Amino acid sequence: MDQNRYRFLSRWPLPAPPAAVYTALERAEDYPRWWPQVREVTRLDDTTGVVTVRSLLPYALTFTAREVRRDPAAGVLEIAMTGDLEGWARWTVTAHGTGTLARYEQVVDVTKPLLRRFAVPGRPLFRANHRLMMRAGRRGLLRYLEAV
Repeated sequence: MDQNRYRFLSRWPLPAPPAAVYTALERAEDYPRWWPQVREVTRLDDTTGVVTVRSLLPYALTFTAREVRRDPAAGVLEIAMTGDLEGWARWTVTAHGTGTLARYEQVVDVTKPLLRRFAVPGRPLFRANHRLMMRAGRRGLLRYLEAV
């Protein structure tokens, strides 16, 4: 196992229609409005942007996100990531009961020197930090969807 590789999977059950969830998730530039740990999204063009995130631990991660798949019919949004994180992330939005299940998958290698230096002892903290970020993102998206 590469100590700097992370695989994450989060499932967000949401009481909103899949189309509304997909629309919110495809607007990455709006993430800072509802996801506290997404500090900034700067669009570079129609398919690329620079994202800065920071959760509980005292470090920020900045990466370029390039859209590789946008498929509303399949409910899929996928990006390639370069910078402090190298890899990919994907949202898959599907109907779930009377609402939606938003599934987030991410596979990344950490390139930020500080995180690489503390890869082994810090791994449990880094994973917990990600869980907290995802939990806050789901809560923020719930509030955002209720408001629109």
